[in-house]
Amino acid sequence: MRFLSEINSPKDLRQLRVEDLQEVADEVRQFMLETCSRVGGHTGASLGAVELAVAMHYVFDTPNDKLVWDVGHQAYAHKILTGRRDELHTIKQYGGLSGFLKRDESEYDTFGAGHASTSLSAALGMAVARDTKGEDFHVCALIGDSSLAGGMAMEAINQAGHLKSRLIVLLNDNEMSIAPAVGGLARYLNRIKGAQSYQQLKEDIGDTFEAVPYFGERLRRAAKSVKDAIAAAVLPGALVNELGFKYIGYVDGHNVSMLVRALEEAKKVDDGPVIVHALTTKGKGFPNPEKNYYAYHATGPFDIKTGKPLSASKPAAPTYTEVFGRTMCELMEKDESIVALTAAMPDGTGVDKILEKFPDRSFDVGIAEQHAVTFCAGMACEGLKPVAAIYSTFLQRAFDQVVHDVCLQNLNVTLAMDRAGIVGADGPTHHGLQDIAYLRSYPNIVLMAPKDEAEMRDMLLTAIEYPAPAALRYPRGSGHGVDISAAPKKIEIGKSEVLREGGDMAIIAYGSMVYPAVKAAEQLDKDGIDAMVINARFVKPLDAEMILSVAKTHRLLVTVEEAYLTGGFGSAVLELLEENGIQDQVKVVRMGVPDRIVTHGDAKLLLAKYGLDADGIYTKVKETVEVMEDRRAVRKKLKIVK
Repeated sequence: MRFLSEINSPKDLRQLRVEDLQEVADEVRQFMLETCSRVGGHTGASLGAVELAVAMHYVFDTPNDKLVWDVGHQAYAHKILTGRRDELHTIKQYGGLSGFLKRDESEYDTFGAGHASTSLSAALGMAVARDTKGEDFHVCALIGDSSLAGGMAMEAINQAGHLKSRLIVLLNDNEMSIAPAVGGLARYLNRIKGAQSYQQLKEDIGDTFEAVPYFGERLRRAAKSVKDAIAAAVLPGALVNELGFKYIGYVDGHNVSMLVRALEEAKKVDDGPVIVHALTTKGKGFPNPEKNYYAYHATGPFDIKTGKPLSASKPAAPTYTEVFGRTMCELMEKDESIVALTAAMPDGTGVDKILEKFPDRSFDVGIAEQHAVTFCAGMACEGLKPVAAIYSTFLQRAFDQVVHDVCLQNLNVTLAMDRAGIVGADGPTHHGLQDIAYLRSYPNIVLMAPKDEAEMRDMLLTAIEYPAPAALRYPRGSGHGVDISAAPKKIEIGKSEVLREGGDMAIIAYGSMVYPAVKAAEQLDKDGIDAMVINARFVKPLDAEMILSVAKTHRLLVTVEEAYLTGGFGSAVLELLEENGIQDQVKVVRMGVPDRIVTHGDAKLLLAKYGLDADGIYTKVKETVEVMEDRRAVRKKLKIVK
């Protein structure tokens, strides 16, 4: 490659001529395609932002000037240009580069980002800190059109216009998040892109702004200026007049020279925030991306010529996500009061199939989890049975709405939490490890987790038919291949099941940890340790009768969960024992994720690292039994006679 091999930092990039930058972008895109075709990654998301990254690092004096990326999965070109080119092949792998922005990975990653709509708030904070400290540097936030619709972004826009801080916002407008952008804001942005011609706009400070669309004779006559015409027609224009933003746009987001000129003009605006509106194509350069926008957002290895995934063994069982979508369609066929929704993740949650089959009873609300939950609450008030399919990590964003709008009012809303537990390559921002703790802390909610896909179907029906808030968590990936042909049936609320009798000790497992617990018990049996295995099913309410009974007849209880230990399932068991005054009669060992940040990497590897697999459970139980004096003393202490 002519240029890229010599670019080891943005300083090297800034030594080039503007005329050379388009070739740099082409080389970055090709390098990204070649690398991602081998190792996978957020391919489509990053391909569309290549020219934006090149232009920003050329115009701004990074890292002195601050670039704040929204989400981060569009920042592969940014990583390539900031000294991480030769590590890109490790992206999202254990010990390798993060798939997102990470402050301790590079000085150029000014703000960690894994969830959407955060960049404007963070960038505004940096701008205010700069002004407070009397420093002088630029702050530029890059945000997508779908992320711009998020509540946080709108709140930041309101504050930025009020403060009049010097701030540049680069809007990456590709009409997409993971799925096509939805909502009124998307329609607003489409109006500006539908214009047929350009005009020149001069602001009072004398700057020339390119590429302002023409809005028609009637609107032009009604407006005092082109600036007013923009304000009357589109959101960015409204920002100019009403919220204190200057507007530059729109510009071709794949023309580096045009982007450079627009950003240079933006740097001259010193009396408030400015938005640069760039039009891009998500997945630009990816072979045939238009055929499946879900598939190329994040890919595994693929054929670089065709874009087709490289052959891989087909999972023996459907994923929990697929089972959710299938089950919802079955239930919605029978009950017209059931409705489904997702927050910009139709494919990732299985709601895509529901949207196709029941378009009038299913909704994609965009990147708006807070709205999604309260939207459900409103529907529940009027007798519908809403089911919100949201990743565990994203539901965290709506905690207040779950508490105040759903639980406090005791409404029939079902929260289907996909990607619960360790999700793997997406890392700390996407692991679903907190939901047990943050949901069980409030009254009026039932919490459950299935051991397999068949039980998931039963729990989904149970949650929907329960006349109050209910939530179920299930992991990413394939199920266990059990028979799911039977119609779903309701489970008794708060009732566990014994999967294996045993007199020496008891393993009480929750959700995804049940099958590993059974395997561990089989291994323990070979060592002469007779382990009981209980599928807890519910963390709220706990099966108090079962747990208390087992605690009185077994001297060792081991709880296992794929979640943080703090405030989790094991904590709930300990609280139950304490409430009944028998906490000193039984030894309890809690297994789960310790109080530390879990990195990215293969999910099986990470589970094994924290002992959350069959071998880990076996080892922990065996070591605990050995510590409890010798085997005979332990068995005598446990009042077991053979």
